[in-house]
Amino acid sequence: MATRKSNILAGGAVKHPAEPQPERPLTAPPDVIEAMQALDQSMVSSPEPLTSLNQDPQLVQDFLVEAREHLSNIEARMLELEQGTQTEETLHAAFRSFHTIKGLAGFLDFSVMQDVSHEVESLLDLARTGQLALDPARVDVILQSGDYLSGWLNHIEQAQQGRPSSTPHPPADLISKVRATASSDQPPPSPGAADAPPQPAADAPPQPAADEPGATSQGPRGETSLLKVETAKLEYLVDMVGELVISQSILRHTPELSEVKSPRLQRNIAQLTRVTAEIQKTAMSMRMVPIGQLFRRMSRLVRDLSRKSGKLAELEMCGEDVELDRTIVEELSDPLVHMLRNSMDHGLESPAEREAAGKPASGRIRLTAAHQAGQIVVGVSDDGRGLDRHKILRKAVERGLLQPDSTLTDNEVYHLIFEPGFSTAEKVTDVSGRGVGMDVVRKKVNRLRGRINITSQLGAGTTFHLEVPLTLAIIDGLVALVGGERYIVPIFAVREMFRPTAGQLFTVENRGEMALVRERLLPVLRLGRRLGVKPKSEDPCQGLMIVGESGDRTFCLLVDELVGKQEVVIKSLGETFQGVAGIAGGAILGDGRVGLILDLSTLASGVSHAA
Repeated sequence: MATRKSNILAGGAVKHPAEPQPERPLTAPPDVIEAMQALDQSMVSSPEPLTSLNQDPQLVQDFLVEAREHLSNIEARMLELEQGTQTEETLHAAFRSFHTIKGLAGFLDFSVMQDVSHEVESLLDLARTGQLALDPARVDVILQSGDYLSGWLNHIEQAQQGRPSSTPHPPADLISKVRATASSDQPPPSPGAADAPPQPAADAPPQPAADEPGATSQGPRGETSLLKVETAKLEYLVDMVGELVISQSILRHTPELSEVKSPRLQRNIAQLTRVTAEIQKTAMSMRMVPIGQLFRRMSRLVRDLSRKSGKLAELEMCGEDVELDRTIVEELSDPLVHMLRNSMDHGLESPAEREAAGKPASGRIRLTAAHQAGQIVVGVSDDGRGLDRHKILRKAVERGLLQPDSTLTDNEVYHLIFEPGFSTAEKVTDVSGRGVGMDVVRKKVNRLRGRINITSQLGAGTTFHLEVPLTLAIIDGLVALVGGERYIVPIFAVREMFRPTAGQLFTVENRGEMALVRERLLPVLRLGRRLGVKPKSEDPCQGLMIVGESGDRTFCLLVDELVGKQEVVIKSLGETFQGVAGIAGGAILGDGRVGLILDLSTLASGVSHAA
């Protein structure tokens, strides 16, 4: 068959072989003809270069999002294989993910990512057709390839944002390792391989599995599909819904409307309140993501730490379907990483030590999540050696954090590990030991308006419970009055409220005012004095005590009275008032006035420990 050749110019025009054309008389003036010929000559001699598709920001951004989803899926599948929990679909899903990344990278001219993906795809194709067994060494190579591709994604993202980033090393060594892994010790196909159902060819378009990123689940009456939305648009929608809630609250508390005795008007306002509440609930649910995606990322961390330390560990996960705010999930990543590293390095013993203590050689680390009293409680526990109270106290005294005769509860002793630079490790390793990680945990959790509880038993293990709010956009609070000012106390930090009597109040030397609450002396913090606001009365018996908690501190907050409980939308106070001690933000109340949200962790830092 004859082949027709075409020459494609750099400018994108197609130049075909010359063919005889009938001569036509030139009707244009000679000067116009000369100008047109000069223009044609300039276009041929200095063509414009083609713009590559990888210069399109939107295409690249979509590629980054989808490729990261597939890499996360690949990592989960490889860990399933290594742990022996794989299904028939596991290998096929990992293969399709690499195939998709290869196709997308080739479309956008990311040739390095395309080459690496192609080599790993070939390796997985041998495994899924029964020609190659995936042992731990081969799984390591596949995971290393995924890490390399992830590094390239980070580099591309940094380049898009105009930030400096070092280019990942050339992939020649990695590709050679993948090829050597694929060609070494290939066993013959298993007897049942011929009877297996035919698999899609490598060049066939990938079909997503039911639990693979990008998949849609189809029911008998239709299908459920997903739509990706920019985070900025979602954040703006949530902000506008917050403004709607505030406007509706102001309208409902307008004095002029309350004087109108129209049943129809009251019904309309009640209907508006219900609709606004539903819109708010729906908008907030759009920010919610399951915590399981964070837990699954920790599986790889535990695996790598186990390989590095020589300790055996199994990770159990419970409550993966619990949903909370996307921002909180992202912020919890660092605390969980540091706590798992701490559990692996300090908590779990070596296999020999565990067997000598009558324990299984393999340790167990457990991640849990559950709803509790309007909050999410994330648990990190291990069955290791536990926290040594005497060792922690001795180290605290050596560092000058405590006096030798100090008397602390177990919970207060355990919270000393969160002090900056505090560590009981005998030697510093590349995993932990510098006393930095747990300090990061406390700072992150405090920033999320959460708290940490610790339970431990020497020789049996330790459990950390991180209590964090469902969302950072809305908060339930008690509106307290001091003088003419109103303040919002986050309700998750409130234990109880009471009106004090003279018999409950004491003055303790070097500790100031104390209140006896349930046979325990708690320090009293006068909110008016702390914030420079004159209260209605200086007599504590004329005020109200709010027992608040922050971390390991419990104290009484003295206010004039309580106005009530209210759900408020948190507003930032801006750069001018950023960092004001004791204030976490502001909220617009029902009458349109601004109430300040108290930061109990900062307020608690100025009071003495409870006795």
